[in-house]
Amino acid sequence: MSQQGERPAAHEDDWWRRLYDESAPDAGASQAADSLDDRFDSASDALGPDGREAYEAAAAVPGPRVAPPEAVRTAQAPPVPPPAPPPPREESERAPWEPPAGVSGPRTFAGPVPAAPPPAEPAPVPPPPPLADPRVPQNLPPGQDVEVPAPFAGAEAPHVAQAPRPASYVGARPPTYDAEPTALPATDPREIHALVADTVLDGASYGTYTLRAASVRGDSARFRGEPRRDALVTVRFGAAESALVLVAVAGGARTAEGVHLAAADACRWIGEAVGRSHARLSEDIRAGRRGALKSGLHRLADRSYGKLRARAAELGLEAHEYTAGLRCLLLSADPDCRTRVFFGVGGGGLFRLRDGNWQDLEPEVPHPGELAGEGVVGFGSASSPESGPDGERLTMDLGITTAPAPYIESPVPPPVEPFRFRASVARPGDTLLLCSNGLADPLRDEPALADELAERWAPGRAPGLAAFLADTQLRVKGYADDRTAVGVWEA
Repeated sequence: MSQQGERPAAHEDDWWRRLYDESAPDAGASQAADSLDDRFDSASDALGPDGREAYEAAAAVPGPRVAPPEAVRTAQAPPVPPPAPPPPREESERAPWEPPAGVSGPRTFAGPVPAAPPPAEPAPVPPPPPLADPRVPQNLPPGQDVEVPAPFAGAEAPHVAQAPRPASYVGARPPTYDAEPTALPATDPREIHALVADTVLDGASYGTYTLRAASVRGDSARFRGEPRRDALVTVRFGAAESALVLVAVAGGARTAEGVHLAAADACRWIGEAVGRSHARLSEDIRAGRRGALKSGLHRLADRSYGKLRARAAELGLEAHEYTAGLRCLLLSADPDCRTRVFFGVGGGGLFRLRDGNWQDLEPEVPHPGELAGEGVVGFGSASSPESGPDGERLTMDLGITTAPAPYIESPVPPPVEPFRFRASVARPGDTLLLCSNGLADPLRDEPALADELAERWAPGRAPGLAAFLADTQLRVKGYADDRTAVGVWEA
């Protein structure tokens, strides 16, 4: 057996040389075939009698003989000499796990495996230099002292002043109730249609003005789980420059039961009445016909209150038990028309913010028992030229008695509260505010609330819906009723 790394024996070299000698192809091929036959015979002997018979049967088939893969590899693949071992290294260059020179196999240790040396500790990082006081001049001459005003912590960043958050109330003390809704009102399953949301928010922009409207349940009603008594309706009739915008606000006394339904009915019925006459009303506003507007709107308001009285009779209630104050604004969509018309019945407020000062525009009302304004011809007036000596309604010349309206049996008396009307011309930068008693009372009685709203609504762009809602909820201790407000910002 030849040692590892030595060349094959001489007779093997002669055999391979004769096998690949091109000068004697036949001799090399015959010798290679004889050698392969010997190898096949040895392989068939190892297979046993059955294997040898199968091998001889396969060999009898004419055709080229195919050597087994192992025989082919043995015959064709020359042995590859192993690589030379690396030169021995010094003992100092060996790793702890490498065996020493002349030892085959892994190294064994009599004791525990030595631990790896601990990693070197990183060099300490010096702390950052302290912050310099921006109030002290730098690069001073040595020995010169500087007096620093107020203490300054050198390791702390300078304080950055932040804008103060808007106040949620005015006055020395916060209101008694919580600012957020607490309890939901009890609901009859048969009157789901009469549900009233806690908050209503709306807005629009037409012509030269921007409209914002909000109605919020009062703190007291939120705490007790009562419904919002105020009602709000914003609606547009018509299109283009002849369009007319109506905003109606209604509200009743806290002690009256079901007043939120009466307020909703009042807003709905005045909206229907204005909608049927919106073309004529829009023309009168753009033409500045103040007398025609006052008479027509007075008649529409009387008809709406007539429906409220009829509804109270259906429910078996007195007229004063099913009623609500009603206040409305009519706004033209024509950019060339700045006439703003207010009308209504009942308490509330009408204010104008001009040049940073609030002006109370609430129309003056006559003494109790007197009517406000001129007599209105037709339905609801105290004395009508169409009435005879006995109060019967007569036609012009035909002599036919006019049938009464479908919702009443007799002419409706004027409401307990007088009719209010005002038409004014707005200026650029004005802010007109129509509101219910819940906001009108504290605005008149608390100067801090008026000053805060005047500062927030200074001449400029109208606030967004969310900002306007937050402004109308600016609370004052002692005022916890519902608040409904309509703001009109003039460009």
